[in-house]
Amino acid sequence: MTEKPASPTVLLNLTVRPEPYPPHIRQRLELDAKDIITRYPHPRSALLPLLHLVQAEDGYVTGTGIDFCAEQLGLTGAEVTAVATFYSMYRRTPTGDYHVGVCTNTLCAVLGGDAIYEALQQHLGIGHGQTTPDGAVTLEHIECNAACDYAPVMMVNWEFFDNQTPESAIEITDALRAGHQVRPSRGAPLCTFRETARILAGFPDERPGVLDGAPGEPTLAGLRIADGAASDPETGFSATDSGDSEGTR
Repeated sequence: MTEKPASPTVLLNLTVRPEPYPPHIRQRLELDAKDIITRYPHPRSALLPLLHLVQAEDGYVTGTGIDFCAEQLGLTGAEVTAVATFYSMYRRTPTGDYHVGVCTNTLCAVLGGDAIYEALQQHLGIGHGQTTPDGAVTLEHIECNAACDYAPVMMVNWEFFDNQTPESAIEITDALRAGHQVRPSRGAPLCTFRETARILAGFPDERPGVLDGAPGEPTLAGLRIADGAASDPETGFSATDSGDSEGTR
């Protein structure tokens, strides 16, 4: 009888269970999580802000953060991971103080978005999803920043920087790395990536003077149209126009 050859050894790459948060951090996060969960009729509905909460703690969504969210909401780690990996705002690798996203979708690309992204890659010495050695800037190209009227657009921690050029984008990143205050084209003053994540989790921005600045012109233009004080320059209609007016027929 011919002896069968020995079966090859199969090595399984088993994932090591992440370490839990230290007790003092876990206690603080549990209090915040309870605050978030009580806002929703069903606990699992709080998953998105809870992911922002752990991202604010760690700078990205870690295995420990995923386990924490699952425990708080009665979900499996797989369920939480599926959501965390679906939305690009949840980072799965360590992220710098400033997440710089350059729109390279069609309109921005044609108007200079690709050139801006390439200039930043060369200037910072990093590629897509990578972080500068000083931990200040993480660079990404983004499919759309939803601000086509002001292309090419760059976002820093989800705040708009309109009508950019390679030179202006480099100036902004240099200022951020030097610790200087940089003002977005509109919206609140810039804060760090972790501070932004906590705000997105639903906690108030308590920085002094955060509401003192005026909204940007794009925001004011939209408000004027919504209030009926101005009309859309392309259609000539305001938000208060009746749907059965002559212009809509």
